[in-house]
Amino acid sequence: MCELNPLVSEVPVTSRHTDTRSPTEPSSARFPSVELAGNLLNRLILVLLLWMPGLTVAGDDTVTFVDIAQQLSSGLDYQRGESVSTSLAEELYLKPILQPSDFPDFPVKWRGAPGVALLDFDADGDIDIYVTNGPGRDNSLFSNQLREGEPSELIDLASQAGVAATDQDSSGVCFGDTDNDGDADLFVLSNFGSNRFFENRGDGTFDDRSSSHGLGSDVRSSVSCSFGDVDGDGLLDVVVANSWQDMSNGNAIGRDPFAYNQHNQLYRNLGNNHFEDVSLSSGIRQLRGFPPGFDGSPSLTWAVAMVDYDLDGDVDIIHADDQGVIPFARYGGVDRGFIHILDNDGSGHFTDVTVERGLQEPGQWMGLAFADLNDDGHLDIFGSNFGDFATLPFTALNPIYGVLSPYELGDSSSRWYFGSASGEFSSPGVGDLVATPFGWGASMFDYDNDADTDIVYHGGHVTVVINIADNFGVILENDGHGAFDYDLQALAGSADHHRRIVHGVAVGDLNDDGFSDIVSVSNADIQPEIPLVQHAPVFSTPVDPLAVYQVNLETTDKAFEYTTKAQAKIANGTLSVEINSGNHRRWAKVVLKGSKGLTSQGVVNRDGIGAVVRFTTWNGQSTMRPVTGGSSYASQDSLELGFGLGDERYGQIDVLWPGGVRNRLYGVRHGETVRFPEIPCAIDGPWSRFGDYIHCLGSSLGELWSAGEISFREKARFFASGVLAYLAERH
Repeated sequence: MCELNPLVSEVPVTSRHTDTRSPTEPSSARFPSVELAGNLLNRLILVLLLWMPGLTVAGDDTVTFVDIAQQLSSGLDYQRGESVSTSLAEELYLKPILQPSDFPDFPVKWRGAPGVALLDFDADGDIDIYVTNGPGRDNSLFSNQLREGEPSELIDLASQAGVAATDQDSSGVCFGDTDNDGDADLFVLSNFGSNRFFENRGDGTFDDRSSSHGLGSDVRSSVSCSFGDVDGDGLLDVVVANSWQDMSNGNAIGRDPFAYNQHNQLYRNLGNNHFEDVSLSSGIRQLRGFPPGFDGSPSLTWAVAMVDYDLDGDVDIIHADDQGVIPFARYGGVDRGFIHILDNDGSGHFTDVTVERGLQEPGQWMGLAFADLNDDGHLDIFGSNFGDFATLPFTALNPIYGVLSPYELGDSSSRWYFGSASGEFSSPGVGDLVATPFGWGASMFDYDNDADTDIVYHGGHVTVVINIADNFGVILENDGHGAFDYDLQALAGSADHHRRIVHGVAVGDLNDDGFSDIVSVSNADIQPEIPLVQHAPVFSTPVDPLAVYQVNLETTDKAFEYTTKAQAKIANGTLSVEINSGNHRRWAKVVLKGSKGLTSQGVVNRDGIGAVVRFTTWNGQSTMRPVTGGSSYASQDSLELGFGLGDERYGQIDVLWPGGVRNRLYGVRHGETVRFPEIPCAIDGPWSRFGDYIHCLGSSLGELWSAGEISFREKARFFASGVLAYLAERH
């Protein structure tokens, strides 16, 4: 290797990882390590760094969150109201005696299933909040005023914007620029009734196009959705996760593993925001891994995401399914609750490869999140689960469940799976965590900006026997290698999450300070005067004292009979907006821009949904996250991705776009928000001549500049980085 220019010798030029890719493995299968060499490369790096002076900051590493929703000045007056099935559950609770045979008659989500989305609906450069509600109450669209310093920090404009959906029992929500006109369109689901599609007019208001555009005609019990371009035509399609036929009862949870379930749906975008249901022809209904004779049966899905899990340039579908109280096969039951992977062949046809990818592990899977947790260049999966603590009171208070559903420690743990070059996933277990609480919504983010990816997940659940309240607001802090510890301080001074039955969770930088914030919504809250019971501390973990629950029923001297308790009454749900205090560590943010219709060769939707972004600091530490059009549970993170730099000043961004093109930008500085456009000229493409690549690069950047998408300075910067990356790939 040539000696580096002494002016930039402080910048390490090799990744700490060795490239173990075999000669036959396609370059799109992972992000290769980058080795910089040669005088031309040094000069280009020097030019980039001279443009971007370093910044120095100081302080400690501690991060805490404050819930501004509890402040009167915030303007966040949201309360989740009753659901269609609330009265049904309350009538059952009035019975003086309940038999276990009555339990399936209870609605599983009798206070609704709210979700939250973080989007810039009015294109003013900050992140707004959309949160769903029950019938008779407006959904909320909080316009973000944090940067403007307005008396109310967030203002609910849902009614004025036309997205209140007051008559709908709204559940999940997702968003994306479905017509590539530069603004975010909304898709709002319902457990009871039709779903709603709202087309953004571009002036801060929406048109309800549900009945005329193909997304509101079918009535199912829908809970989550995700946008992505399944067939590579530059238009966002949408997948919908459905539960079971009638959510006014709990039949699907325990009476039969498949009979009550509903198939998920995939809608293809035909253009002009018209959609057609291609669920059957796409193959997404052909689920595998079930017992003989049941392949192709519908599952009970809570969360769904479109994500390029294998980094081959197309979006696949991953959904989290619930085992319910049906015993696992190893305990004499039937395995049905898997994290399913539906692999895309690039044309929008899917094959279930759950078994081949090593994810045929049953669980009560409820939330999903994706990132590279152990810095090996492969995407990993986190799934929230029923948890280990909540199984205890079911065994103690309900002998029926104790007999039918035996569990061992770890069976229902929320846990992560590491991806690999072969495409298979493996679970390392939960390590020093030992046991985990219950979970619904989940996200991955670098909350402390130390250049690795952490996990947040919330959850609570109202059941006949107990109200599960063991999730105190879980933040799992990464040690940099994919092992985790509980951070018990970050949320300790924020909302009392024990009493919030949280469902939807999303993350994004609401106040634009470079540190990600957390938004969560509960479908109900446990009233302050109601006592919470601590689980027996059988696991010897730091969170044992925090694992609590509310008793809803008391046993009688008659076998399997329970007296109802007045304490089962609960309060309306709440919204929590937890602002990150930040620390001294550095950061950068990335906003992608697909160039479909902006350049002659652009193929990616304007939001860049489906792309995978890898950020590498100058010491070689990498983190990687996909841009998803919905995941978590019933929710969607901000499309703006934040990356921690730790104590480094600079890094580089690699983007794998839908379609397989890879771009790179060097010299990304601390505190910078990069608007990264799709440049349809792959740095590792099969170019026969250097001049062909240069022509593609220059003409594409010229088109983006002419369209007003980049400045002349940005044009020069991306050109220099593109040349450097091309040479680095071939050195």
